[in-house]
Amino acid sequence: MSKIKEKFAELERKNQKALISYIMAGFPNEKATISTVRGLVKGGVDIIELGFPFSDPLADGPVIQNASTVSLDKGTKINKFFSLVKKIRKETDTPLVLMTYTNILYHKGYSKFIKDAKRAGIDGFILPDMSVEESKEYIDAAKNNADTIFLISPNTSKRRIEKISKVSTGFLYLVAVFGTTGVKTGIKNYTLKAIKDVKKQTKGKIPIGVGFGVSTPEDVEKYINAGADAVIVGSAYLKLIEKTPQNKLESKIVSFTKNLKKNTILKK
Repeated sequence: MSKIKEKFAELERKNQKALISYIMAGFPNEKATISTVRGLVKGGVDIIELGFPFSDPLADGPVIQNASTVSLDKGTKINKFFSLVKKIRKETDTPLVLMTYTNILYHKGYSKFIKDAKRAGIDGFILPDMSVEESKEYIDAAKNNADTIFLISPNTSKRRIEKISKVSTGFLYLVAVFGTTGVKTGIKNYTLKAIKDVKKQTKGKIPIGVGFGVSTPEDVEKYINAGADAVIVGSAYLKLIEKTPQNKLESKIVSFTKNLKKNTILKK
C-alpha cells in the first residue's frame, strides 16, 4: 500500500478526514520552505503538496503564479528541488505530493523523473494539465512508484469521472470552483452537490479531495460536512508565508494549520 493510501486508512481508523497543505518549494527561499514544513508537521497536516515552479502555470491564480516566479528567480531547479525533498524526508515521513506541470516530467522522461522523485521521497504527483487521454506513458511510469492524482471539476461528465477515477490512485482531486486557484468566491452549492454526486458514483473506492479557494476553518468544515475525504489549502498558506517574518514563520504556520486541522476531526 502506498504512503498516501496508508494515510487515508489511518485517518479512517481515527475518524478523521485529511488536511492537505500546498506550498511552493523555494518560496521565498529554501530556509522558509523548511520552516514552513516543520510548522505544517507540528500543526498536524496529513499530506504536504510541494509545488515545483513552472513558467506558465495554467491552473494557478495570481498568488501561486507570484510564488512560482519568485522561486524560479531564486534558482529553483529540479536537482535543487530533489535535494530539498531529501532534507524534508530526514525530518518527517508525512506523505509528499509533487504538484507541477506535465512538460517538466516529459522533458526529463516520465520514467526517469518519477524514479528520481521517488528516490528523493516523493509519494505522488498532481499534474493539472495532464489529460487522461494522453496519460498512458505517465501512468505506466508511475505504477508501483508513486500515486497519480488527477483533477475533476463540478461539471465533469459521469463518463469522464469514471475514466479519471480508474487511473487516479491516492485520491481524486475535485476542483471546487470554475477558474484558477486562490480566487475566493465563497462556497458554491454546485460544489457541495458535486462532492455528493462523485462520492455516490465512486462508491468509496477512492478518497475525494477538494481544493481551489479553500482558505478558512469554516471552508474546511463545510466541505467535510458535505462528504469530502480531504481538503486542500494552498494560496492561504502562501499569503501567510509572504507576510510573516522568517523568525515567526514556523509558529504562525503551526497555529494556522491546527485551526484548519481541527475541523477535519469528525464529531462522534
